[in-house]
Amino acid sequence: MPHTGSIQGSRVSLLIGLLFAIQLVSMGAMEMSGPFWPLHLRGLADSPTLLAFASITVYVGPMLGIILTSTFWGRIGDRYGHKWMMLRALAGLSLTQLGLALCNDLWLILILRFVQGACAGYIAPAQAYGVSIVAPQRRARLFALLQISTNVGSLLGALLGGLILDHGSFFWINLGAALLCALCTLVAARTLPDVPPVPKAPPTPASAVPLGSLWRSSPLLPLLLVMGLLLLARMLPQTAFALYVSSLFAVSHSLVGLCYGLLALGFILAASAWARYFENLPLGATLQRLGLVVIACMALTAVAGLTRNALVFALAYFIWGLLLGATTPVLMALISKSAAPSRQGQVLGLAQGTTQIASIAGICLGGLLNQVYGLQYSYLFVCLGYLMALLAIVALGYRLRAGAIAQPLSKD
Repeated sequence: MPHTGSIQGSRVSLLIGLLFAIQLVSMGAMEMSGPFWPLHLRGLADSPTLLAFASITVYVGPMLGIILTSTFWGRIGDRYGHKWMMLRALAGLSLTQLGLALCNDLWLILILRFVQGACAGYIAPAQAYGVSIVAPQRRARLFALLQISTNVGSLLGALLGGLILDHGSFFWINLGAALLCALCTLVAARTLPDVPPVPKAPPTPASAVPLGSLWRSSPLLPLLLVMGLLLLARMLPQTAFALYVSSLFAVSHSLVGLCYGLLALGFILAASAWARYFENLPLGATLQRLGLVVIACMALTAVAGLTRNALVFALAYFIWGLLLGATTPVLMALISKSAAPSRQGQVLGLAQGTTQIASIAGICLGGLLNQVYGLQYSYLFVCLGYLMALLAIVALGYRLRAGAIAQPLSKD
């Protein structure tokens, strides 16, 4: 790696630990308000229709902002350094959260949420910064660790937000998030060293190959497709989860929350181990094992959809979370290795945009299917989503064996 010569050993471990802590606190700060926006908007909407629209838009708006800008910010980071993009994102989160704390107009809140996604987008530059300081073979562990920090932050942030809302108003949730993000900005500015951008490689004969041919021979787009399909399948039961569990199993709201949290807990416990398992495997072997993981996910979601026992459902969700630790972090590492060092920010920004598109598609499609066919088929559609992802993995493996797809190129 071009910059690891100047940042070695325990220094790299310390920096990765700082990245973990900053992402945990900042993402936790954002999740303090995450589950409670509909409750806040209910007092600002004039009609049930407007409330339904606002309750969707308040979540989709930041995703759309990230989709439209993440690749652009990634290119800027490739040119000027990813630390500056991290600081820009953290400052954007702090300022927009402060605006949300002071705002009581529904439409302005929705606009600010969109601006938040467009101006922030912290995860992609943090990943690109991490890639610039770790060895290539440890990228899967890096992505797993950063996703673990996001999941832990989400769990703790939602809990803290609930405690604040029990004893105060929504204003204090957003103000607290703004202060935490401002603190993260200062810590990142003072503790993380500048890593100069990787210079672009000099022109080679390969540069004469048409761009479309280079994309067709790269595993990048198929890997993005696989990751998007896996995330889409995961998000299909999102909107109906609480209603499904509470109506089918007749359990308390706390047990509904426990079942939901078991998925994240499984991911947190297993992601690093999966990353170590996959990190030295070639692309073909990785795809074979990833296909087996997807088949296991299909089986578990089928069990979740067929069982009428709450304990079995909760156990299936926990094991499903364990398996999910072998999906996105591993695929993000492969996507990173499929791009040149000088284009990490752009490609990881593209990957971040893909995850947002897949999340929106999964949430919207899941809600539509539930309305048309009913809650009882929720997890059947998840199985079908995983089947589509499995077919994409098989197709990529076939093209790889046929020589139509090149191995990931990053050996830096």
